[in-house]
Amino acid sequence: MIKINDLNFGYSKHKLLFKNLSMQLSNGHIYGLLGKNGAGKSTLLKNLAGLVYAQSGTLEVLGYNPAKRQPALLQQICFIPEEFYLPSVKIDAYVKANAAFYPNFDHAYFATLLAEFDIPVGQKLINMSYGQKKKLIIAFGLATNAKLIIMDEPTNGLDIPSKAQFRKIMASALTEDRCIIISTHQVRDLDNLIDTVIMVDENSIALKASVEEITNKLCFKRVKEMDDTIIYAEPSMAGYNAVMPNFHQEDSKLDLELLFNAVLAEKNKLKPIFN
Repeated sequence: MIKINDLNFGYSKHKLLFKNLSMQLSNGHIYGLLGKNGAGKSTLLKNLAGLVYAQSGTLEVLGYNPAKRQPALLQQICFIPEEFYLPSVKIDAYVKANAAFYPNFDHAYFATLLAEFDIPVGQKLINMSYGQKKKLIIAFGLATNAKLIIMDEPTNGLDIPSKAQFRKIMASALTEDRCIIISTHQVRDLDNLIDTVIMVDENSIALKASVEEITNKLCFKRVKEMDDTIIYAEPSMAGYNAVMPNFHQEDSKLDLELLFNAVLAEKNKLKPIFN
């Protein structure tokens, strides 16, 4: 699906945001793209969508170079940005103007998603709340049936019930021939949704591993006291929430926020574990 080799990109020639970044992504996965503010999450997504162009290296999406903006590729990519503008029209007019760019657009599925998100069909888009607008473009994006769905901070503006709806809908939207990439700084919103974690830090990929691999190699647990086996820990009411090597093959639930902080603080300790 996606092949990135030695990608170099920067908004300035003198300061690169990515240096020799390499990565491969496959169909049938929901990837969670994590990183600090300014680490380049949104920029990486824009490279994939062909909205910005790298200085050097190669980037291939579905066999195409996204920088060439070929229609055969664009109709298979749906990019849902963090910031967006919706015109002062009703939903049916918006769909009529935009669905034609996607030959596999599913109108019945779109109507189902609108109902699940409780979006008022007859209202003008400009009069909707930010959360309703966000749910609308998510529903439209999924209804395109594009093979690559890219989402930048999709849960911003959603209330707690809507975030639960989002996770349910996204889990059911994944198919064997579709790749979904979700970038967020609200890491808890991706709990029980993503199957692979990608972390961007200091110009490169700091971690790329499946949830299964992470929980096989690391253990997330609460401990009363610190010891030398602990890679990273944060104080809690009853001791510490800790990340440590999973020497005894214990079952533990991935704590995305704890993992995120551990990678930022103890990258050198985690690198040998994940090669």
